[in-house]
Amino acid sequence: MTQTACLYIVATPIGNLGDLSTRAADVLRTADLVAAEDTRHSRRLLDSISADVRMLSLHEHNESQRVAQILERLDAGARIALICDAGTPLISDPGFVLVRAVRDAGHRVETLPGPCAAIAALSVSGLPTDRFVFEGFLPSRATARRRRLRELAGEPRTLVCYESSHRVAATVADIVTELGAERPVTLARELTKLHEQTVTLPAGELVDWLQADDQRRRGEFVLVIGGSEAPPPNETAGLTPERILRELLRSMPVARAARSTARLTGMPRNQLYELALTLRDATD
Repeated sequence: MTQTACLYIVATPIGNLGDLSTRAADVLRTADLVAAEDTRHSRRLLDSISADVRMLSLHEHNESQRVAQILERLDAGARIALICDAGTPLISDPGFVLVRAVRDAGHRVETLPGPCAAIAALSVSGLPTDRFVFEGFLPSRATARRRRLRELAGEPRTLVCYESSHRVAATVADIVTELGAERPVTLARELTKLHEQTVTLPAGELVDWLQADDQRRRGEFVLVIGGSEAPPPNETAGLTPERILRELLRSMPVARAARSTARLTGMPRNQLYELALTLRDATD
C-alpha cells in the first residue's frame, strides 16, 4: 500500500457548473480514475474543466462488483475520485459500500465537500435549521409512504426529503393526510438551475399551488417539512393518544376531542378523529 493511494469523495454541482470548487476540479483533472454514477452524464462535467481522465461506471446495480476492481487499483497506488450525477456522493446516491470497503482495507479516504441539495434547500427554507432529519426519498408506494409519514408525525426536528416530479403532488397530499394541512412545507425545485423556485406554504395550500401550474411539478425537488410542535414528552409522560382521547370524550364531542389531542401529541387530527370515533362507538 502506497502513501499516494486515496479515494476522494468529490461533491459536484447540482445544477450550476460554477459551483464546482477549485480543489475538486484539480482532483478530477489529476486522478488516475474517476468512478461515476453515469459516465456519459459526468463526461460533460469533466470536459468542461478539460479533465482527460479514465472513467468507470459505479451505480446502485454494480457497486458491489466494482469494489474489488477499485481496491486493486488503490493497492497499486492509484488516486481515485468518486462522483455522482449531482451533489455529494452517498447522500441518496451510491458509494457507501465502496467507502466502507476502502476504509476496512486501510486505504485513505478524503472528502472534497461542496453542493448538496438537502443542505441547500434547508438553508433557504426559513424553517428551523439547528436540528433536522434527512429522510432521503420517501417510499414510492403510497401505502408505505403514508406509513412512514405517520411514523414521523411527532418528530420535532425539521424533516428534509427528496422527491421526483411524478410523485411530488401525491407526496404533498400525503403530508396533508398524515401531518396535517397546516404543517409548513418548503418546496425547492431545480436548485441552482435556470428555473429554480422555492416556496413555503402550509401543506394544504401547497397541494393547490402545485395543481395550479403544470410547470411547478417538473424538475427535481427537495421538501423541507416543519417539525411537530407537540409539547416535550415529559409534559405528557405516560399519556398515550388513546388515553387522552378517552378522557376528553367524557366531556366533549368527537371533533373537539380529536382537535385537542392533536395539539397535545402532534398527531394528525384526521387520524385521531377516526380513533375517537372507534373509542366512542366501543363505549356506546
